[in-house]
Amino acid sequence: MRDPYDVLGVPKTASAAEIKKAYRQLAKKLHPDRNKDDAKAKERFAEINSAYEIVGDETKKAQFDRGEIGADGKPRYAGFEGFGAGAGPGGFTRGWRTGGGAPGGGEQHFEYHFGSEAPGGRGGFDPSDLFADLFGASGRRRGGPQPTRGDDVVATATAPLATVAHGGSARVILPSGRTLEVKIPAGIEDGQQIRLRGQGQPGSMGGEPGDAIVTVKVAPHPYFKLDGRDLRLELPVTVYEAALGARVETPTLDGKVELSIPPHSNSGRVLRLRGKGLPASEGKIAGDLYVSLKIMLPETSSGDLDARMREWRDAHPYDPRAKMA
Repeated sequence: MRDPYDVLGVPKTASAAEIKKAYRQLAKKLHPDRNKDDAKAKERFAEINSAYEIVGDETKKAQFDRGEIGADGKPRYAGFEGFGAGAGPGGFTRGWRTGGGAPGGGEQHFEYHFGSEAPGGRGGFDPSDLFADLFGASGRRRGGPQPTRGDDVVATATAPLATVAHGGSARVILPSGRTLEVKIPAGIEDGQQIRLRGQGQPGSMGGEPGDAIVTVKVAPHPYFKLDGRDLRLELPVTVYEAALGARVETPTLDGKVELSIPPHSNSGRVLRLRGKGLPASEGKIAGDLYVSLKIMLPETSSGDLDARMREWRDAHPYDPRAKMA
């Protein structure tokens, strides 16, 4: 077997931390699950494990450096001088076992145990402990790293009010820079989220990708203000419409409708159009449209309001809603 230091690519003077770091990097790079198309991946992976079993364990590293064990972890014998019962150097036990009869007679065997192989011992280095750190506890239990789901990502999609009300699509840019068209369901509220399955970060070891969590934001509208599921609108009216009452056209999300203004309405009076807010959606009823009257005064005014307004209406009509056409 090759020298374990050469296998891990570290010098003999490397510290325990440097040896562990080199092993971790090689283990991740050469793990068979990441090199399924490489027939020699298992062989190389086994080699770095064997090397780390030697130099990653303090006792075995000292034995190897002193020449007491080889790269395969087995003792190197220069002869049988000095061998006797009891514990020997390097943390392994040694002694003679007689197959039968008195000493000097019968079959004799030399036994050795080191590290966790010593009788009754539980010490030594277990590389599977490191795999629990590299790939999680399940990787050690099942012999390798397991598929891991990718992380979710977050993004924001800004949609026009009409799209939010009636449904449609909006463009969203993911953190990766990829652009997607997101389907916007009719009646969704500002700040609600849409989950895009499989559009998040990719998984590892063949695991499924994460999701993209998209928060829907409603773009500002020139006339309407969104208030939950309700809409609010400030509607300009003339003095004579507010004083005498009138039926005027009012914009809604579904087009213009006629709004009845009661006589003698003050500026700021709020009228409600039921069901003209955001349309009903799953589990939620339609919102309302709240219209706030805003009286647009003419440049000149007179004393007798009703009479003067009738005269003024006929002589000088004007349409403050012309720009809303």
